[in-house]
Amino acid sequence: MLLSEDEKLVFRFDDHILWVQPWGENAFRIRATKQASMPTEDWALSSKPANGKTSIKTPVSDEDATISNGKIKATVSSRGKLTIYNSSGKKLLEEYARHRQDPKDPKCSALTIEARELRPILGGDYHLTMRFESLDPKEKIFGMGQYQQPYLNLKGTDLELAHRNSQASVPFAVSSLGYGLLWNNPGIGRAVLGTNVLGFEAYSTKALDYWVVAGDTPAEIEEAYAKVTGYVPMMPEYGLGFWQCKLRYWNQEQLLNIAREYHRRNVPLDLIVVDFFHWKHQGEWSFDPEFWPDPEAMVKELKELKVELMVSIWPTVENASENFPEMLERGLLIRHDRGMRVAMQCDGDITHFDATNPEARKYIWSKAKKNYYDKGIKVFWLDEAEPEYSIYDFDIFRYHAGSNLQIGNTYPKEYARGFYEGMQAEGQTNIVNLLRCAWAGSQKYGALVWSGDIASSWDSFRNQLAAGLNMGLAGIPWWTTDIGGFHGGNPDDPEFRELFTRWFQWGAFCPVMRLHGDREPKPEGQPTASGAENEIWSYGDEVYEICKRYIGIREQLRDYTRGLMREAHEKGTPVMRTLFYEFPGDERAWEVETQYMFGSQYMVVPVLKAGQRVIKVYLPDGASWKVWGGKDDAVYQGGQDVEFDCPIESMPVFCRQ
Repeated sequence: MLLSEDEKLVFRFDDHILWVQPWGENAFRIRATKQASMPTEDWALSSKPANGKTSIKTPVSDEDATISNGKIKATVSSRGKLTIYNSSGKKLLEEYARHRQDPKDPKCSALTIEARELRPILGGDYHLTMRFESLDPKEKIFGMGQYQQPYLNLKGTDLELAHRNSQASVPFAVSSLGYGLLWNNPGIGRAVLGTNVLGFEAYSTKALDYWVVAGDTPAEIEEAYAKVTGYVPMMPEYGLGFWQCKLRYWNQEQLLNIAREYHRRNVPLDLIVVDFFHWKHQGEWSFDPEFWPDPEAMVKELKELKVELMVSIWPTVENASENFPEMLERGLLIRHDRGMRVAMQCDGDITHFDATNPEARKYIWSKAKKNYYDKGIKVFWLDEAEPEYSIYDFDIFRYHAGSNLQIGNTYPKEYARGFYEGMQAEGQTNIVNLLRCAWAGSQKYGALVWSGDIASSWDSFRNQLAAGLNMGLAGIPWWTTDIGGFHGGNPDDPEFRELFTRWFQWGAFCPVMRLHGDREPKPEGQPTASGAENEIWSYGDEVYEICKRYIGIREQLRDYTRGLMREAHEKGTPVMRTLFYEFPGDERAWEVETQYMFGSQYMVVPVLKAGQRVIKVYLPDGASWKVWGGKDDAVYQGGQDVEFDCPIESMPVFCRQ
């Protein structure tokens, strides 16, 4: 049965319901379920902009029904098969079905494979599999979040839809065929972007839910996506400069001495970080007075030095914490279905506060407000404290919303949401929450995502470039990485110094420039290891001068970067952009994976290999190019490959003429 109902196309057969509904210009939201009624959650779709010109045509006989909305059109056959086209009639998506229910379908088959498979599981939910035809083996797919792999083009990859330390599933895909697709289901699952089938799975859910948009350019697709999932706030001024961090500054005087030294050397510093274990017990969200005796005086001196302070906040609650009994009594902790209230062990027996509970979010903010915000600290590092524990321990969310898997991927988003709401209540609008995970829509809560605890290696460095570009296309404009990597790296090692230098040069052209890492060898005699020194003068005089120069470049770009942040705030535009984002008509721009645009003006070519001193660069067609900041005044025409020198002192950057 096909009919038009409340401005949507509805298909029903037996226990299966399908909705195709206009949702913003040139876009559809598509839902299906076998429950008695369609679930009401909107998940990442926080707003429903005005639709374009829409029309619905239902069949009078055994024909396809059609629905159109601006540049997008869908047909649904009499047996429920869905196909999506753009305004010129080009097929964008076609469901992959192999069965005998419709003998007129050219793909009629005895295989008995459903396109929208909702397989019941215990508890009332479904294991969902959505299958699409792979219409073009040369299709390129980008976005989907952050994965530790070197592939920018994701066609042919198998992606886990789940959060892990250094992996952030943000399931919005941008296709070279001219569509964008949001898998609007916060359940743990899988995406297989194969050359034969495009498949999405959710291991526990109540309904199929995805949003698809047609667009003539990647920019049009990206901006439409931002309209339905929300815009990032405006980046505050301190987000435009250089941030200093290491594994852990372990007391007040040590941290202040670092800020004083940057000031003495006349090196601009916008922000410094108090990382983990500045507390007495996890779950107290306050400074341990033994090591941090006067936080207000510390913040006051930092502000006099024009340095903001960021403080790390974990969602973990130790059973020795002064807040544990009250939080347990009030039901503010995650649930466990057996055993003691322990989710993991990390310097004590701990569990997590329940970020999906509004009352728990308010409680945590009240503690953060009293102990941090009211002392002058306005920037928070919301470290998920190994987020895979809060997703994969099946005991944790067993009793919440019927299934731990259903809410697993939304946990980091709700974590940031609490601090965003709290700071908004205080009248603060330019909000930054540093996290190592995000989901679709996290950007509107001020999520600055960093790529987690990654290795200090050239392979890892290469992976971060793909991760950052795909995160931007997945709708997360604020992204950064630990310059130099997190795990290891000795500042006295010449080989690591080269890696660090190349990473630092690239960091100046990331949305946020942040130095961090757990360096070797570990110092002795400090409580909870703090890692070796990780300041720019820790790497020797030659590296120091290079770092100082690139911090100066970052300062030189401040006005330009502020403009990019405003674009992100107003339109959802990525700060780091693939070449094809700016040059969609250049076929080669869709192929190049190791160069990118920092905004529309600068093309950045990171040096990703040890010992490399000459690099081949593709100059995109559609513009002429000039080496930026160098002695070469020549202007090069686009559409060609050119070799350039890349001595250790500099990374190639080109200015669009």
